[in-house]
Order: sequence, then structure tokens, then C-alpha cells
Amino acid sequence: MTTYLSKEQLLKKQLQHILNSEHLDTQRALVTAISADLGIDITECAAALLWLTETTNAVSPVTEQTKPSQPGIKMVRYRLDVGTKHQVTLEELKKVLVEESGVDKNNINNVSIRGLYTLIELPDSMPADIFQHLKSVEINQQKLDIKRVKSRNKKRGNYNSRRDKQRNTKAANEVQLGKMENQPD
Repeated sequence: MTTYLSKEQLLKKQLQHILNSEHLDTQRALVTAISADLGIDITECAAALLWLTETTNAVSPVTEQTKPSQPGIKMVRYRLDVGTKHQVTLEELKKVLVEESGVDKNNINNVSIRGLYTLIELPDSMPADIFQHLKSVEINQQKLDIKRVKSRNKKRGNYNSRRDKQRNTKAANEVQLGKMENQPD
């Protein structure tokens, strides 16, 4: 099994990237002002902000909308039991799926990383043994536990047809009732 970055290693990597690529003067000034206003040490303020970021990310998803590069490939929606709470990144998720399943990186579409899970589209042609293997693959000590998501359209279609059937039955009963009322005694 492939070893992936721990939560701490991933955080360090992300922070280093931000420190190297972003100008943080405004954020530094804000953290300094907040810690002064609250009468707390900057480290305490940073710890609270980190906690807030981790819990807030559980609510706001990271989403990437893409179109399949190879036309004609049927895509299926899957749910993975890893999300922002597990410190998973889009790049890391794609890397794991490519390494563990052999799927082409260009055929990983419509990724929506939520707090506790991720929704993703992969080609329908995934072999059963690969699917079973992906259930046990881990990212940051969290199993993917992949599951196929049923299409919302199919549910709606079944609901509507059931609803139409009920309407038709009700209408038929009303017609039948009307015939019975109009019959002479």
C-alpha cells in the first residue's frame, strides 16, 4: 500500500507553498490586531484560526468542474469518505486515484471535496477488483471507502412515475364514483 502525507506533513507543505507564493502583509496585520484586541499571544490566535479554518472547510466545499477530454466515455458519480476535514487536496486525491486505479488523470471529473466526503466522476468502465481495492486505499489514515452514487434523475423519474400512477388511480376512482352516483336506483 502506498504511504501518503500525514495531516501535519500536508499542512506544513501547504503553509510553505502559501508562504513562498503569497503576499501576506494584510493577513499579518489582521492577526496582529486580533491578538492585540483579544489580549492573546499570536500563537494562540494562529491556533484558533487554524481550528476555525478546519471546521469552516467542513461546510464550504472545494469544487473543480471539468469536462471529459475523451468524448463518448460514460462517467459515473462516486462518493469517497475523505474530505477537507481529512486535509485532502485535489492534487493528492487525483494522484492517489491515478496510482491506485490506473484511471487517466483527464478522466477524473467534477470533483467536489466537502467536509467529510468527496463527490467525483470516474469512467463507468472501472473493473470490480479495482473498485474493491479503492475501498481500502487510505489518504491521511482515512479509507476512501468508495461508493457509487445513484443518479438523482433516476430517483426523480421513479418518484414522478409513482406519483403519476397515483394520480391516474385517483382519477379512475373518481370516474368510477361518478358513474356509480349517476346510475338510477
